[in-house]
Amino acid sequence: MENSESLEEFYRRKFEWLPENIRKDIGHFNMFDLEPFVAGKATAIPYRRRDFYKIMLVKGSGRVHYADKVVEVKKQALSFSNPKIPYKWEHLDKLGGGVYCIFNPTFFTQFGQFAHYEVFQPNSDHIFELTDEQAEQVSGVFERIRSEFNSDYKYKYDAIRNLIFELLHFALKLQPISQIDAQPLNASNRISMLFTELLERQFPIDDSHLSISLRTASEFADQLNVHVNHLNRAVKETTQKTTSQVIADRLLQEAMVLLRHSAWSVSEIAFSLGFKEVTHFNNFFKKHTETSPLKFRKV
Repeated sequence: MENSESLEEFYRRKFEWLPENIRKDIGHFNMFDLEPFVAGKATAIPYRRRDFYKIMLVKGSGRVHYADKVVEVKKQALSFSNPKIPYKWEHLDKLGGGVYCIFNPTFFTQFGQFAHYEVFQPNSDHIFELTDEQAEQVSGVFERIRSEFNSDYKYKYDAIRNLIFELLHFALKLQPISQIDAQPLNASNRISMLFTELLERQFPIDDSHLSISLRTASEFADQLNVHVNHLNRAVKETTQKTTSQVIADRLLQEAMVLLRHSAWSVSEIAFSLGFKEVTHFNNFFKKHTETSPLKFRKV
């Protein structure tokens, strides 16, 4: 799977320009109207993860593809996208309008447990079909966000955060949209596929992505919001391997690539793969290959 799309890449892809306040260490917010649909051509946003949040009101039919399911929008919907979950949006009909806002995780720092709500969790619902009346209500909230955004009010971003929470709670009170599965998947399949996505999302390791953040089954389970025993059973059922074995296999694969094709030292490779001590990495590599990292590199 492709690496995540950053805010910078989003702006270059969509507008070929970058705003000044896009640093990751400070909150960034912006909003846009949906681009007009070109008649006769279905459009698709590439399947990938973004490193920012996106809340969108879209009018027009479409399908949203996730790892384990496809969600169909019949007329209009409110959708929530977040950095954890890759997706692809496919517009099937002429867009009748829409609006969306984007913001980075830092935008909500010290402003409530925003990311903990269900609409941003991997195994929950992220898209909600709207009636005409509901769409009008949601559109009204977006217009209030736009009014604040374009104002000179000193605390306008606090007001915008409150309005985003209003959209979030509006969605949580709705019935989730129905799903159409290309292939019926049981719970184990879904959890295993989401685990695989989280694992693959950390690779490849390179100069722009220096290290992984998830190493253990319990860390992956926390990210997926499931008990670690549940994750272990699902992975074992679908892969015939333990979660730890799957992780170890992927770490070994990346270690071999880095040893053969990078100029990094063995210690740099070890730390990038989450090993706290070089000796732990050496022992891990030798256990699985019967040779040391240095000898493997010289072959």
